[in-house]
Amino acid sequence: MKKLLSYPLSVIFYIFFFITLLLFHPIQWLSLQLGGYSAHKKSVDIFNLFLMRCLNLLGTSFSFENPYDIPTDKPIIIVANHQGMYDIPPIIWFMRKHHPKFVSKKELGKGIPSISFNLRHGGSVLIDRKNPRESLMKMAKFAKYLNKTNRSGVIFPEGTRSRTGKPKKFSTSGLQILFKQMPDALIVPITINNSWKLFKSGDFPMEPGVHVTLKVHEPIPANSDNHESLVAKVERTITADIR
Repeated sequence: MKKLLSYPLSVIFYIFFFITLLLFHPIQWLSLQLGGYSAHKKSVDIFNLFLMRCLNLLGTSFSFENPYDIPTDKPIIIVANHQGMYDIPPIIWFMRKHHPKFVSKKELGKGIPSISFNLRHGGSVLIDRKNPRESLMKMAKFAKYLNKTNRSGVIFPEGTRSRTGKPKKFSTSGLQILFKQMPDALIVPITINNSWKLFKSGDFPMEPGVHVTLKVHEPIPANSDNHESLVAKVERTITADIR
């Protein structure tokens, strides 16, 4: 029965998903032109709430566990495992007061309504994985931006999503340059569970009734002299709670 329901529910989801992408693209553009960063940021927050509501049509539910009072007057480095594209909307929505900006591959910066626009104009950084030197330079510039604005950078150190939920080895270079360039920042590890199950059967049909959980761990100061050890600590913290 669940398998049979997945087909019509997936069709309904994709209809509303693409409507949301098309609707919020001009809304973002108008918000940025008329109200600048603040208005654009609010439109992005609402856009991602709508994406979560689209997922609710599949029976998807979200839990966000954060017992910590994370300050908003200093830069934040959010580090999370990566299980799928739908890891992003709950991070943007639930962490919205911290203005999350993403480290993303440059290919996502064009061709996707709403999403590409936000990546290009919302403060995120687009990197070319085939050009490590340029990527590190962009990461350093990104760190300066976060330091100046007291906003948060979100990085998925696995690089590509895990299609089975099993964590991949963290790449250290991007993390280390952020830690080095942002000694006053707080590192906020987040463990994401179950979002990979949405694509258990591929892009279609999507899996109905998935409960996606996000758990925020105790923030860690970035001011360490041993960045390799710090990366290892963050990785252990995140992966220990992956189920």
